[in-house]
Amino acid sequence: MSVRHLLAVAAAPIAVLALAAPAAAHASAQLDSVGAYTMTAGRLWSLIAVLLGVAGVVVGGLALARSAGRIGSGSGRRGAVVALVAGAVGAVVGGLVVAAADGGPGTGYGIVGGFMALAVGLIAMALGGLALSRSRRAV
Repeated sequence: MSVRHLLAVAAAPIAVLALAAPAAAHASAQLDSVGAYTMTAGRLWSLIAVLLGVAGVVVGGLALARSAGRIGSGSGRRGAVVALVAGAVGAVVGGLVVAAADGGPGTGYGIVGGFMALAVGLIAMALGGLALSRSRRAV
């Protein structure tokens, strides 16, 4: 093996690292410079999770009102189950967004929406659980 060949083999990993570092820094700089209104994947998933949680809160509130006998004549059991499921899915997706986020607020990872989805999902689950327990007592 010649000396030139040995130097080329030894220098190849160093050259790859030297060329990969600026590319990784450029990709990181592009992610850090995400605009405030840019829809990223993290922001989209957290938005979906928040909407599921809000739907669960609305359905849970209606089911709670039905179980108390204020709205409609039904017992509200179906609405309570829907609120429980929607709240649980919203909270789980929000938790996954928070767990997968590499940066803080404003970086485009959707961490703020993920925390909102966690909170709204837990509220929907609480309303659904309360409506379900009241509908069981009424029967």
